[in-house]
Amino acid sequence: MILATWNINGVKARLESALTYLRLQSPDVVCFQEIKSVDEAFPTSAFQDIGYNVATNGQKGFNGVAILSKSPLEDVVRGLPGDETDQHARWIEASVPLGDRMIRVVSLYLPNGNPIDSEKFPYKLAWMARMRQRAKQLLEDEMPLVLAGDFNVIPEPVDAKRPAAWVNDALFQPESRAAWRTLVNEGFTDATRACHPGPGVYTFWDYQAGAFQKDDGIRIDHILLSSQAADLLVASGIDRATRAQEKPSDHVPVWVKLGA
Repeated sequence: MILATWNINGVKARLESALTYLRLQSPDVVCFQEIKSVDEAFPTSAFQDIGYNVATNGQKGFNGVAILSKSPLEDVVRGLPGDETDQHARWIEASVPLGDRMIRVVSLYLPNGNPIDSEKFPYKLAWMARMRQRAKQLLEDEMPLVLAGDFNVIPEPVDAKRPAAWVNDALFQPESRAAWRTLVNEGFTDATRACHPGPGVYTFWDYQAGAFQKDDGIRIDHILLSSQAADLLVASGIDRATRAQEKPSDHVPVWVKLGA
């Protein structure tokens, strides 16, 4: 199985790019973030036409997550538990078959948290605490688990071309990074780092100041594997070429290959 995650930054604006990528790379499962579409307006039929089943948790104009799979999606759960007042569409789960077993897949879009002196930063940290609790619940099932998406966290200085430029940003705050480590320490493997431990590994380049041309990037899109899923890890990679396309997302796809 090849599973990819991609913050598409507007599925309608990037539909042709998304379809081209899926036709070319043919991942078995795709996790989208920032679809910026209500469920009813998501271009489901376009993805069904190229062989994907679709589940969405959408929201008008911003946020929104989706899981696409060549195999049927089972036991779909929309929304992160723990706060009934939170209306942001940032979480969706589903089970998909891998060989003779099922794996649980989560597509998530973690809050940005900026500016850090506003209510958005405490919301980010509270969301991360809820995410950890839900992850712990899912780990209890001992089903291979994949958390994939835009985590909006730069885990380490090596994950930024210019770490000093991010010291006042919510993505690189000590609290954000500590919450990331706490989640990983529940027993997850960072698939990208397991396969690519060195510098220069980025998933996001800002639209401003020629960031992509300067390779002034950061790594904030991640795939975390439970121990059962990590046992299946064959390879992982980042498809940078999509960032060079016309009208690209500012994020690029991250993928893992899992063996049955």
